[in-house]
Amino acid sequence: MANSGLQLLGFSMALIGWVGLLASTAIPKWQMSSYAGDNIITSQAIYKGLWMECVTQSTGLISCKIYDSVLALPVPLQATRALMVVSLVLGCMAMIVATMGMKCTNCGGDNKTKKARIAMTGGIIFIVAGLAALTACSWCGHQIVTDFYNPLGAMNSKFEFGPAIFIGWAGSALVILGGALLSCSCPGSENKAGYRAPRSYPKPNSAKEYV
Repeated sequence: MANSGLQLLGFSMALIGWVGLLASTAIPKWQMSSYAGDNIITSQAIYKGLWMECVTQSTGLISCKIYDSVLALPVPLQATRALMVVSLVLGCMAMIVATMGMKCTNCGGDNKTKKARIAMTGGIIFIVAGLAALTACSWCGHQIVTDFYNPLGAMNSKFEFGPAIFIGWAGSALVILGGALLSCSCPGSENKAGYRAPRSYPKPNSAKEYV
């Protein structure tokens, strides 16, 4: 069974990763305008996020506009937004469950086996949350690469990776690793170690064998 230090390390990593996913979801910099080519206007930079689109002028003026319609958005953007929201909700649930099962807390009762199973469940939920966010970031990144290398697209309308997508990848990795450490709280090893096979005693010889 995992010790309290390993559980605390896994929970801390997952918590930091979840905060990174929250920041990545809120930051409107998933895509940033590319300056590849000779006829690119550099007086302004365009950033696209999951919820809004921002334009930064060379003078420092920033103007943002929230997307008017959800159904009018591209399918990859809708899927990315949905997966990130699901990841945040699952991460919040995992934090509550893992807190109840950790050894350093008094929640979940005094049964060590029960608390270990609760902590393991929280770790599994963390892993699912991290995989959802990783899928969202990878899907969005694949779409950015596909649009960038599309020969039919205009050069002045191409986008590259924004800082938010890198934060999402890093947060997903931390959440998955933290959940994996919490999943080491499986109580099966302790049950096997505490089990002892019954001792067998030699049968007494019958009287016929001495005749």
